[in-house]
Amino acid sequence: MRSRQLGADGPNVSAVGLGCLALSWTQDDDVSIAVIRSALDHGVTFFDTADVYGSGHNEEIVGRALRRHRSEVTLASKVGLLPDPMRTEGSPQHIETAIDASLYRLGDDVIDLYYLHRVDPLVPLAETWGALADLVEKGKVRHLGLCEVTPEQAAEAHAIHPVSAVQSEFSLWMRDPLDSGVIDWCARHGAAFVPYAPLGRGPLTGAVTAADTDDGALSAIRLVAARHRATPAQVAIAWALAQGEHVIPIPGTKHRRYLQENVGAARLALEPDDLHALEPLLHR
Repeated sequence: MRSRQLGADGPNVSAVGLGCLALSWTQDDDVSIAVIRSALDHGVTFFDTADVYGSGHNEEIVGRALRRHRSEVTLASKVGLLPDPMRTEGSPQHIETAIDASLYRLGDDVIDLYYLHRVDPLVPLAETWGALADLVEKGKVRHLGLCEVTPEQAAEAHAIHPVSAVQSEFSLWMRDPLDSGVIDWCARHGAAFVPYAPLGRGPLTGAVTAADTDDGALSAIRLVAARHRATPAQVAIAWALAQGEHVIPIPGTKHRRYLQENVGAARLALEPDDLHALEPLLHR
């Protein structure tokens, strides 16, 4: 597995990580733990969870799976969303309580990368980010990240404490981070860009039927895949990787067979002709 650096002063991590959201709710914990350990066997060293996933259950699963391998991996979690109903919560008081709860569930004393899951419109970002920076000073967190922010919000936070990573949805079907300049901002400021859902929410995940699919888009991906003896899903992940050395996708899956396919994308280097063939998909 190739590696990439997580931010200007962060660790080297696997070029493809594992988003663990899907490992809650839908299957037995032992099966989920087996998926995470299979990811380790395939060279994955970057794992992503959040306190809101499964109302904390996801962190417990990830913690159990990685406990004996903690020194070998980089672990990311998030704060700033509350469930039932889903809402933002960015107050310093909540952050101070939430970090201790996450550490307890993970069975750990430090989180490598701690994201603000969403900016709370009712709390000044500077106030929230300052509280997160305090966690670094206390040794509970090593690096800080932001999710789904604008370049302006990232810059505001970065002026207070370095932003090591920005996580956003990004795929051939969802290009907002390119259009908004977030990916470019990360490259210029030494932050990693971490795409979640790099396969999109559609044809490459099995979430839609053939009748719902843009056949032209899939045909272009299949042609590139055939040239490289790869799968369309691998092409989609490789395309995300090709957007810059600071880009570290975290596709999620609850199936080991798809995990192996996703991880294999790290070996696929798309040529300029491939990227040109996929370019029209960005303008649909």
